[in-house]
Amino acid sequence: MFTRRTLLSAAGAGAALAGGGFAAKAAQQIVLQFDVSRVPLSPGVPAGVASVARMEALPGKKPLIKLAYRAPNYEAPLDYFRTPITPNDEFFVRYHLSNIPQVDAKTYQIDVGGDGANGQATLTLDDLKAMPAYEIVAVNQCSGNRRGLSNPHVAGVEWGYGAMGCARWKGARLKDVLDKVGLKKEAIEIAFNGADGPVLDATPDFIKSLPVWKAIDESTLIAYEMNGAALPHFNGFPARLIVPGWTGTYWMKHLISVTALTKPQGGFWMNPAYRIPVGKFPVVARFASQENATSTPITEMVINSLITSHPDGAKVKPGKVTVGGLAWDAGYGIRSVEVSTDSGKTWSSATLGDDLGRYAFRPWSFELNAKRGNNTVMANATNAIGQSQVATLIWNPAGYHNNVMQNITLVAG
Repeated sequence: MFTRRTLLSAAGAGAALAGGGFAAKAAQQIVLQFDVSRVPLSPGVPAGVASVARMEALPGKKPLIKLAYRAPNYEAPLDYFRTPITPNDEFFVRYHLSNIPQVDAKTYQIDVGGDGANGQATLTLDDLKAMPAYEIVAVNQCSGNRRGLSNPHVAGVEWGYGAMGCARWKGARLKDVLDKVGLKKEAIEIAFNGADGPVLDATPDFIKSLPVWKAIDESTLIAYEMNGAALPHFNGFPARLIVPGWTGTYWMKHLISVTALTKPQGGFWMNPAYRIPVGKFPVVARFASQENATSTPITEMVINSLITSHPDGAKVKPGKVTVGGLAWDAGYGIRSVEVSTDSGKTWSSATLGDDLGRYAFRPWSFELNAKRGNNTVMANATNAIGQSQVATLIWNPAGYHNNVMQNITLVAG
């Protein structure tokens, strides 16, 4: 089925199995480091990040910003967000555990069952592909995206803006997989495990769960394709969970088990990890079986936007300048993006681009009349249920849900 290997031994072979066709040299060397004088870090990340961040390319990837190597955590530079679909080789990489699996697609399987199921089943990759296929365009965003911009700073991977991406995912509905074993009326959660594992026995395995209502939603998939190709190794080959609208902690990579539960999943990665203070954020989707008096699991993404056409401090010519970017939310739909050039005193409507689906990045653009000197640009997205971005950070100990309106300066001259 699979064997757990260290990252160094697994990466090249796993990527080749994913269809990358890497040469032996690439399979032997996980990281190809690029000689660059400056890593494009997001403004505001802790000063110490620059001393460890590097532009490096994993097999099958373009250079990404390496923030950690064990486990591998690689952020996409701002330049990679010029279009609403993120190419596979530009997609960020996020792991919690350092033993990354070497997976043979021919022997890969997913075990389905649990005390909340009426039966048990084992599905191969061919079994998944034989089921009705569904496609959805959805943003995968790490729960801690923009954590590095927290002030005061908090512990964890110091992500800037790029721990996210948007792809067209294809696979079988999780609902259809669960129908093969049948759910008992007592089932309250569906738990998931992936093939990646801890180096030390004392480290808890990365296991997550979803409430049944979210697991059987028609948009929740077990995907085996990403943008029309097999999943890249470092994005979950050969199959991963897709949970549109919810943060990436639930998007289990290298999925090997689906377990129906009649009691709440009690592992470390559900509690105390990935929690937010009760009442801090205006989220709609609740995970009631995992809530307590003080904290609740992080669930859906908050409304957000990003200016991607120019980095902060970019030089432009005086006159008309097209400023643009992306907006996204938990799937309620982007109603508008507004732009301010006077630090939020007045706002003008941006033009929305193609709608690729309610879970996708929504592009937007705005014509700025740049005057000589410094020109400030601020963006604010609003969704269909009236949620907008915030002007000041809603601080929390884990650095989650940073949707502060971005403010950049363009220098015309």
